[in-house]
Amino acid sequence: MNLLKRNLDKSEYYWNKAQQLIPAGTQCLSKGPTQFVNGVAPKYVVRGEGCYTWDVDGNKYIDCGMGLHPVILGYHYPAVDQAIKKQLDDGITFTLMHPYEVELSELLCEIIPCAEMVRFGKNGSDVTSCAVRLARAYTGRDMIACCGYHGWQDWYVATTERNIGVPDSVKELTKTFGYNDLGSLEKLFDHYPGKIAAVIMEAVSVEAPQDDFLAEVKKLVHKNSALLIFDEVVTGCRFALGGAQELFGVTPDLATFGKAMANGMPLSAIVGKREFMQLLEEVFFSFTFGGEVLSLAASIATINEIREKNVLDFVWRQGDKLQQGYNALAKTYGLETVTECVGYHPRTIVDFRGKTPQDSLILKSIFQQEMIKRGVLFTAYNALSYSHKDKEIDLILNATDESMKILKKALESQQPQDMLEGEPVSDVFRQT
Repeated sequence: MNLLKRNLDKSEYYWNKAQQLIPAGTQCLSKGPTQFVNGVAPKYVVRGEGCYTWDVDGNKYIDCGMGLHPVILGYHYPAVDQAIKKQLDDGITFTLMHPYEVELSELLCEIIPCAEMVRFGKNGSDVTSCAVRLARAYTGRDMIACCGYHGWQDWYVATTERNIGVPDSVKELTKTFGYNDLGSLEKLFDHYPGKIAAVIMEAVSVEAPQDDFLAEVKKLVHKNSALLIFDEVVTGCRFALGGAQELFGVTPDLATFGKAMANGMPLSAIVGKREFMQLLEEVFFSFTFGGEVLSLAASIATINEIREKNVLDFVWRQGDKLQQGYNALAKTYGLETVTECVGYHPRTIVDFRGKTPQDSLILKSIFQQEMIKRGVLFTAYNALSYSHKDKEIDLILNATDESMKILKKALESQQPQDMLEGEPVSDVFRQT
């Protein structure tokens, strides 16, 4: 695969201005320059088609991130765009409610096992925080146990290193436990008897649940009269149409969906059993754009398209092909102890293992640098879409082959950092 002949002049022009206008220079830290090799990666994109994006300088890339997971069908996907355009002719936001609020709610109750009632948000943080507030109101308790990533609101960010601005009193109310470590959750319930309102967790991320972990968590939570909340913002409409709860056959009390449910339009949802959801008539969760109609139209079209075309079966197959291809190449180059593609096929993670965390970031940066130079916008996770056909998977693996050669050479040099042509990537935050 030939290296792209690129310039990044316009990206750098906008970035120089952004640093004076926008704190951290970006609206989303996961899209900013700290997550891509600064000086090698593009910073701004202006167009998408299928699974390709074009940066502001006109360079074309196969996109492995697809908008941080939401674009499950593809950019500029006809059925979704047509639904948006049709509604655009009639309006976006109104003084009264729109029938799509009812129609999409009905659709979600059909596909999500725990869903009997529905409310909409815009971001994952909206609905995870709503779920926490609802659980506190229902149980009369204050404490929350969590496992995974749940957004930017105080109750969760208190558990991370980026907790500046969060009151100490709030920090005391959220405790973390380990995935596949039922004992760590049992200890929390034992240590805070009668105080935990809910357990909120990503039902699955990279690691597979072991020994009926999800079912055992549910038993433990209900034994302690708390609510079980599955954060399915990533897994919903990606791992299965009804999320990980459908995939693993464990039904929570409440669940939160987002990202893939509207193919990139800003929409999220809290769903759950009627006895809990009805309390949202009293618990305050209300905002102007909760019923914004373009996103509702997009979600209806997206879900129907996923159903009718067996989109997720296809995404699982393509993810399997990419994962197996990556790991086979790692073995070919003797790098299987250094890097591995892990996780579930609809959303795999490429892991890099250096001697130290910083060494791992250097290895990741070198590999990402070489992939980008070959026309693949690589982020270290693969959120494949219905638009990643065999041709694109083959192109990604061709770029992987060449990039692994460079990575191997960098490791053999004993000074891998010298292979970098820009600043290495860093962590957004680490959980504490």
